Formats: sequence, structure tokens, C-alpha cells
Amino acid sequence: MALIRIDEVDVKGKKLLIRVDYNVPLQGGVITDDLRIRASLPTIEYALSQGCSLILCSHLGKAKGEPDPKFSLAPAAKRLSELLGREVKMAPDCLGEATKAMAAALTPGEILMLENLRFHPGETAGDTDFAKEVMSMAEVYVNDAFGTAHRPHASMVAFAKVAKKCCAGFLLMKEWKFLGEAVQSPTRPFVAVSGGAKVSSKLGVLNNLLSKVDAMVIGGAMANTFLAAQGYKVGKSLVEPDLYEAARGILKEAKERGVGFYLPVDCVISLDAGKPIAEMRPAGQVPFQAVPDDAVILDIGPVTAGLYALAIEPAKTVVWNGPMGAFENPAFAQGSFTVGHIVAGVRGLSIVGGGDTDVVVHQAGLADKMAFISTGGGASLEFLEGKELPAFAALKECQS
Repeated sequence: MALIRIDEVDVKGKKLLIRVDYNVPLQGGVITDDLRIRASLPTIEYALSQGCSLILCSHLGKAKGEPDPKFSLAPAAKRLSELLGREVKMAPDCLGEATKAMAAALTPGEILMLENLRFHPGETAGDTDFAKEVMSMAEVYVNDAFGTAHRPHASMVAFAKVAKKCCAGFLLMKEWKFLGEAVQSPTRPFVAVSGGAKVSSKLGVLNNLLSKVDAMVIGGAMANTFLAAQGYKVGKSLVEPDLYEAARGILKEAKERGVGFYLPVDCVISLDAGKPIAEMRPAGQVPFQAVPDDAVILDIGPVTAGLYALAIEPAKTVVWNGPMGAFENPAFAQGSFTVGHIVAGVRGLSIVGGGDTDVVVHQAGLADKMAFISTGGGASLEFLEGKELPAFAALKECQS
């Protein structure tokens, strides 16, 4: 069953509660990356064009069920106001009489931002009473927050259950289209590029994509586990010995399916094992068969980057999730940046799976060259695993 989009529902002149994802990075109360706010603009602008009054809600940070000023959504309301060129009112809370009075007083074209949903324990608990109280302020529920679509929280699931009418925003539908359709019916060759620290966090993705891709490219510390599982020494690098068997199983299945499986053939190492990543210094490049016992692998080497280019460049569909090394230290960011340029140069569909990969793409100045950058890290991972996300299931049930 397909989701119903906001432009397929009669919302003219109605009061909408839009669940956005404004979980943006803050530094000293200033937003350092407004991608998620800008990504919500098409839905908001469409609703305003229909003469709607808007109540926006989101979470920000890891608030623990009680008010915490450092996690206030006020900076997000201010940034949205600047982007729209109109006032965005800030509510004192996401429920309560004062907030309800502000919501009731909204006229067409006016926008109210509710305070952080996670200031109340009912949000993460998926509480129906909490959902009823928040939803009582609006006539239609619109979910446009893919970044939290994998969490069974009240604003993802319970809001849809108690709403009179519900629909998906344009961003949610865009994520559904790009991540869903690219994986289910990709234009081939289809290549998956997977990195990051741990195989455990990507095991479901690798297993699901193995039956769909033509080639799989592995980087980051997770590659260490695949190398070690085959008996190669990886020094003091991060590995997951309990997943050696799973890694060998993936390699075996890839071979049986005829899937090209690419692992690093050279590595950038450091001899500063035990130090924080930021303090580690590079100690040269070595072949993957010759990693010193006291070394830590922190990036793919230039020969590997060349090999990966041969695997990725012919692709018509590429899904990239996870950096190739410890990019947070500039000394070990080159592999991730190089792969970013390779993916950006693909003459086909290039999809970036959010999270750290999104950060790499922006640091490398490649955001405009990618076909699609997901706004969800964990959500995109679960989607690529083939799971039905709670938010999508709730919307389908509400719409049936």
C-alpha cells in the first residue's frame, strides 16, 4: 500500500500538525548545519500555499523526559523564520494550556513551533494520552520526519493512531522513493558502498543488499573484521572477533551469487594505538598483508581508492553508507573524500545514506553533486535492511 502525500489530501484552510526533524547540530546555541530544516521547506511552503495554519513539532538532542534549555527548539524556529521570511512563533511547551491557546489563536499562514517533544517522557514511551493531547490542537497530522521514522515514539506512531486524518510530507515521500525504489528496482549495475566502524551495525544491510547488488565495496574499520576473518593481521585495529564467522558467511555468499566484493588492498596506518583519534598521526601506507603488530588501520590507501573507482564508476545506481576511515581526523579523511568524489562522478543515481556519510559529503563540498542525501542515519540503515519502519506502518494504518 502506497503512502498518501500531503498534496493528495484536502488540507485547504486546515490546521496541520507537522512532525518535522529539526534534530540539528548546535554549538553555543547556534545551528551549524541547517540541512534538515531546509529539507522540510517544500512541505511547509505547500501547506502555506493552501492557506493552512501550521503547528510544527520535533525533538532535538537527547533530552531525558524533562525540560533542558540546551535542547530548546528556539534556534530552529529562528532559522526557519529566516528561511521563510515570516514569523515562526515559539511555544513554551509542546502541550499545556498556554501552548493550546497559542495554537487555537493561529490564523491561516501563521506558524507555531512547539517546544522539544522529548521534554516529556510520553514521547519516547509512545504514550497514547500524550499523543491525544498534542494532536487535539490540529485537524490533520503530517509526518515529514524520516530521521526518526525507525523509532516507535509517540510522534511517529501514536499521533497517526489518534489523528482524524493523516498524510506524508514531501521529504518523507522522497526518502521512500529514493531509498525504497533504488533498492527494490535499481538501474544496473547497482553498487553498494559500505563503511563505518562496525560490521555489527551494518550486518542487516549487507545481508539484505547481497541479494540485490552487482558489487559491494567495503571500507572503514568494518573492513578490518573481514580481513581478520580471513586470517590477515590487522595489528591493534578495531575488529569484532565475534563476527568473523558472519563475515566469512557474507564473503561466501557474495562469491556464490557472483557479487563483486571489494576490500582494502592497502591501508593508512598510525602507530599511536591507545590515543584518541584526534591525536593520532599517520605513519604511512602499507599493503593489507603487511600491517605491523603495533599499528592501527585508520583509512584506505590510494591503491584501494583506485580499485574502488574501477568498481564504482560503471554503476548506474550507487548507495553509499559509512565513511572509509576515521575522517574526523583530517589526516585520515582522504579515503572518504576520494570515494565521495568517485560516487559524485557516477553517471547514474548516487544516494548517500545520511549520518556520518552526510558529514563527509558536506565537508568535501560534494552535496550538490549527489542525486539524493538521506536525512536519516539510523532510519536509512533500517530501511536498507528491508525493514518496515514504524512511522510508515502507522501512516498506512491511519490511511486505510
